[in-house]
Amino acid sequence: MKHPRSAEDGPLRTVTDLGEPGPGAELVDHLGEVLEGLSSLRPLDEVKPVEPVDDDVIVPVDGTDEEAPAEALRADLADLFEAQAASRWLDVAARRMAAAGLGSFTVASAGHEGNAAVAMALRSNDPVLPHYRSTAFYLARLASAGLDDGIAAVARGLAGSVDQPAGGGRRPTPAHPDVAVLPSPTTTAGHLPRALGLAWAIGRQPRDRARIVGGRLNWPNDAVAVASFGDGTAGHGTALGVINTACWASKQGVPLPLLLVCEDNSLGYSTSGPPGWIHSSLSSREGLRYFQADTAGDAATLFSTARRAVETARAHRRPVLLHLSCVRIGGHSGADDEKLYRRDERMAEDRQRDPLVATMTALVRHGVMTGEQVADRLLILRDRVASALEDATHRARPGSSAEVMAPLSPRRPAVVGMAAAREPAADRRAAAFENRLPEKEGPLTLAESINRTLLDAAIAHPGVVVMGRDVARAGGVHGVTRGLQKRLGPAQVTDTAPHGASILGLAMGAAVSGQLPIVELGLADLHAAQELLRAEVATLAFSSNGAYRNPMVLRAPGLGFQNGFGGAIAVDNALGGLRDIPGLVIACPAHPAQAPPLLRTCLAAAEADGTVSVMLEPVALYHQRYLTVEGDGAWLAPYAAPSEWGSLHAPIGRAVVHGSGNDLAIVAYGNGLRLALRAAVALEGEGIGCRVVDLRWLAPLPMDDVVAAASATGNLLIVDETRRSGGVSEALVTGVLEAGFDGRLARATAKDSPLPSGPAAQFVELTEQRILATARALCDG
Repeated sequence: MKHPRSAEDGPLRTVTDLGEPGPGAELVDHLGEVLEGLSSLRPLDEVKPVEPVDDDVIVPVDGTDEEAPAEALRADLADLFEAQAASRWLDVAARRMAAAGLGSFTVASAGHEGNAAVAMALRSNDPVLPHYRSTAFYLARLASAGLDDGIAAVARGLAGSVDQPAGGGRRPTPAHPDVAVLPSPTTTAGHLPRALGLAWAIGRQPRDRARIVGGRLNWPNDAVAVASFGDGTAGHGTALGVINTACWASKQGVPLPLLLVCEDNSLGYSTSGPPGWIHSSLSSREGLRYFQADTAGDAATLFSTARRAVETARAHRRPVLLHLSCVRIGGHSGADDEKLYRRDERMAEDRQRDPLVATMTALVRHGVMTGEQVADRLLILRDRVASALEDATHRARPGSSAEVMAPLSPRRPAVVGMAAAREPAADRRAAAFENRLPEKEGPLTLAESINRTLLDAAIAHPGVVVMGRDVARAGGVHGVTRGLQKRLGPAQVTDTAPHGASILGLAMGAAVSGQLPIVELGLADLHAAQELLRAEVATLAFSSNGAYRNPMVLRAPGLGFQNGFGGAIAVDNALGGLRDIPGLVIACPAHPAQAPPLLRTCLAAAEADGTVSVMLEPVALYHQRYLTVEGDGAWLAPYAAPSEWGSLHAPIGRAVVHGSGNDLAIVAYGNGLRLALRAAVALEGEGIGCRVVDLRWLAPLPMDDVVAAASATGNLLIVDETRRSGGVSEALVTGVLEAGFDGRLARATAKDSPLPSGPAAQFVELTEQRILATARALCDG
C-alpha cells in the first residue's frame, strides 16, 4: 500500500502520512497483500443466507429474526467497512501522534472492529458504556444516528482538543452526549456497575404507561443499557460481582434490560487466557442469556446474532451476554511491543482473522464493491483521517488548571441555598407524615432527625430514590430508614443486592439517568468500593466535560465508639482515602440539630450542581440523648418546620461554633464533637473559656471558620477521632499555618491502629481524658 502523496507533502507528515513506515504500521501492513488478493476475487452469485443460531433462542417481538434481505446486508457491509477502516487508520494515527509528542497514551481497537456490528444493531439512544477498544463501535454509532463528525470527534480527542464532543481535552477516549455514549472507564471493569444501574433504572419504568418512577429518565423506557469489556476483565472481581448481581436480580424477576458484550481476544495484556474460558464460565449462567459470534466469520451471522442479542434484552428485559470472538492486532497499548511476549506464528494467525479483512472480503463476495474499489475507499478514508488530524492538532487545548478543573465540582452556593430551602407541598407532606408532622413531635435523636429529613426530601425532590441493603422493609441496619417504604412505596425506597460495588453501581446508573439516589452503604463497604467511587463516580463530570453527571448522596453509617465493636463488625475510623477524592463532598452530622440542614444541602447540591456527597453518620450517636448528665436531653433537637429551612441552611464548607470563650478554640466533628463539648464544660469549671467549632464538613474543610476561632483565642486544639497519620487533623494544621496563625496548637487524635473490639478499644480511640489533658497543657504553656 503506497501512500499517493510525496514525502514532502504536509507539515505533519510524521502523523498524517499514515501509509508510510512508522509507529502503528504493523496495524495495516498486512492489508496490502489482502488488497492484491481482492482484485482477483469474484462475487458470489447470491447473498449467503443467514446461518442458524441456537434452537432455543428467544424470538424477539419485532420480527428481527427474519433473514436480512440481500440489499440490506450489502448496505450493512458498506457501513461496517466505513467504521472499521476509519478506526484502523485512527489507531495508526494515535500511535504516530504519541511518538511525535502530539498525543497521549492510547489503546488500539485493531482486531476488535467487529464491535461496530453491535453499534448498528442498537438504537442511538440506548445508553452505552464502551471499553477502550471501541473506536469502530463509536464511529458506527455516530453514523447510525446520522452524524458525520465521527472521525473528527475521535481525532480531536487524540489531539487533546477542547472541541471534542465530551471530555474537553481531558481524555482521548470517545464519548458523545448526543448518542448516549458515556466515557470509557479509567479502572478495570469500573463501568460495569454503572451499566447494571442503568439497566435497573430503565427496567423500573413502565413501558406502556405514563406513570414513571423517580422522575423522567434521560433515555426511553424501552432502552437497553450496554457495556463492553475484554475477556481479561471478565475475571475481575468487579465484573464477577456485577454479573452475579445481574443473574441474582434476573432470577428474582427484576426487569434488567442489560447487554454485556465480551470481546474475547484470549489475551490479558501479555497473558493468554485459558481456551474457551468465557464460553465455559458464562454460557450457562442461570438468568443470563448467552449469544456467541465470530467477528471475522460470516457477516450475515454476525449482524443477525447482534440484533438477536439486543432485541432479547429489549423485548424480555433480561440480562444478555454477547460473546464476540476477536483478535488483537498489534500491542496492547501505546508503545507496547507484543513481539517481546508473543510468538510470530500466533501473531500471524491473528492477522488471518482480522475483522477488517473479513469485511473487505465480504464486500467483494457480496457484490458491494470490487477489489479495486475497496482499495480506493480504504485510501480515501486514510486521507479523511489525516485531514481530521491536521485540523485537530491546530485546535485549542485546555490552557490552565482552572479550565481543566472547571467541570470537576461546580459550586453555586446561592442556587444550592434556594434549593435547600424549598418547601414541599403542604398537602403531600401532611399525607406522607400521616398528619403527624415532625416539627410537632418534640425533640428527636440523630437517627430520627435523619429519618424525617429523608421523608421530607422524597417529597421535595421527585427524583429521590432511597436505596441500600436492608433499607426498605427492615428500615436499615440501624433503623434510620424505618417506615419510609410504607409511606413512600417500593418505587422510592428499595432494597438492593448485598454487593457493595453493585449497590454503588445502581446509584451510578440511576443518577446518570436523571434520578437522585440516596444510598445507605456501610463505611467498610464504601472503603471496599473506593476505587469505583474515586475513578467512576466522583469524576464523571470531569471526564465528560460536564456532558454527564451522577448526582447522589451516599449515607455511610460508621466511625468508632460503638461499644467496643471494632474488629467484630465492619467499623473503621479511617477517612484519608475519601478526603483525597477530588470533587467529593463529605458531611459529618453529629448533633440532631445539624443533620437535617446538612442532608438538605447535600441533596440541593446534587440537584443543582451534580455533586456527589458522602454523609458520614456516627453510629454511636444515632440514639444518644444526653451530653453531660443522663436525662439532660442535650443530644436531642426539635425538627425545624419548612418555613425555617432557609434560615438554618448549612452552606458547604461552613462550620458552626458553640460558645464564645476567649481562652481556647476546640475544633471537632462526629463523635469527637460530643467529647469536645463535654470537655469544654469541664474546662469552663476550671476557668478556661472555650469555643467549640463543629466542622460539619470534612471536604471541603471550613478553614475560614477554624482560622477565625483560632485567631480569636490564640490557642487551638484539634480533636480528631481518625488516626493521627493521614487523618483530618493534618489538613487542619497545614491550613491554619498557611493562613498565618502564629498561636499555640495541639492535636488529640486516635492512634495509628485498626479499631480493636472490647475493652482494648479505649487504648486506641480518642478519649475525653486525653482531650482534657491536652487542653490543659496547651493553655498552661
